[in-house]
Formats: sequence, structure tokens, C-alpha cells
Amino acid sequence: MKKTILWDFDGVILDSMKVRDSGFEKIFKDFDPVLIEQLLEYHRKNGGLSRYVKIRYFFEVVLGKPISDEGVLEYAHKFSLIMRKELTNTSNLILDSVNFIERNYNKYNFHIVSGSDGEELRYLCKSLKLSDFFISINGSPTPKNELVKDVLVKYSYDVNTCMLIGDSINDFEAAKVNNIKFLGYNNIEIQGLDGYINNFSNFIFPIKN
Repeated sequence: MKKTILWDFDGVILDSMKVRDSGFEKIFKDFDPVLIEQLLEYHRKNGGLSRYVKIRYFFEVVLGKPISDEGVLEYAHKFSLIMRKELTNTSNLILDSVNFIERNYNKYNFHIVSGSDGEELRYLCKSLKLSDFFISINGSPTPKNELVKDVLVKYSYDVNTCMLIGDSINDFEAAKVNNIKFLGYNNIEIQGLDGYINNFSNFIFPIKN
């Protein structure tokens, strides 16, 4: 039986944080920069959360104003247009992880579970020629906890042969609530959460505790 790896996308496969920072700055350019910075701090600390959650956070928590579902979708669409234009550059790929994926996609079951918008994610993977390495590519607005659960159930995976690789506390929480192993990557602030990958040159699939 093949072991299964669920991959986060941003910060693990694609170095996209600065571009996504810029995206939020652009869609909220008419607001106070000090308030936008509060959103960016939340965004950086919660990489695994979707833009839908972050847009709502900006309005309801930072601005203290209500926003309709339609309003969230409107800003999310503007954000996605920017991402589709700016994130298809292959120079943003994290070659350490991408090379591992290319060499091993026949050895493991690979899936993407990301806080990025699902349609945008599939577009980016196709543009970056990554799609063929993954059995499924899954994103928001479905929360990551549910994305992980859906993959485990749909493919009838044994949780003891599955793990999630991510770069945020949200990834760790999604793994733990679904009772699978977690390995952090590319973020030293989460080194102490569980296992951690410094690089993929000597990667060994860990036994679940």
C-alpha cells in the first residue's frame, strides 16, 4: 500500500507570501495602510486560512464593519485575478519540495489541500505544470480541516499511512483533528509543533505516533 502525503501549497510548493501580501494591499488600497498592516499580520500568522476568512476578518475585526457574503466574494474575485497574473512565474516554485514531488509522485499518493481558492489553485498548478503529480488538488472556500477529511474518506486511506506537510499552525491543526501525522516545512516558528523537514534531500516517511 502506498503511503499518502497531503501537501499545503503556499510556502511549501510555491513561494507566494510576498505576492499574496501585495494582493491584499491592492484590493484594499483605499483603506488606511495601518489597518491593512493588521490584516497582513493576521494573514502571515494564519497561512492555512482562506482569503474568504481573511477578508471577513479585515472588515469585521479590523474595521469593525459588517460585510455580506457577496461583498466577500467580490473582493476574493479581485484578489484571484491578481494571483492568476502574478503567481504563474516558475521562479516562485520552491525547488527543494518540487524536485522531491517530481521524483516521487509514483511512489506516494500525493494530494494538495490548501487555503488558496480551489479554482485558482488548479489554474496555477496547470500553468506551472504541476497537475500531473497530484491525484487531487483541493482548496477553499472549504476549510482545510474538511478538505483533509474529504480526501481521507473519498480515497479510503488508512490514517496511519497518511501525513500532511505544511508551513502554518493551521496545517498542524488540520492534521491533528484528522488524526494524521504532521511535518512542518519552511517556517522555523513551527519547528516545535511536531516533526520538521529542513530539506527533502534525506526525507524519510515517519511512523505515525
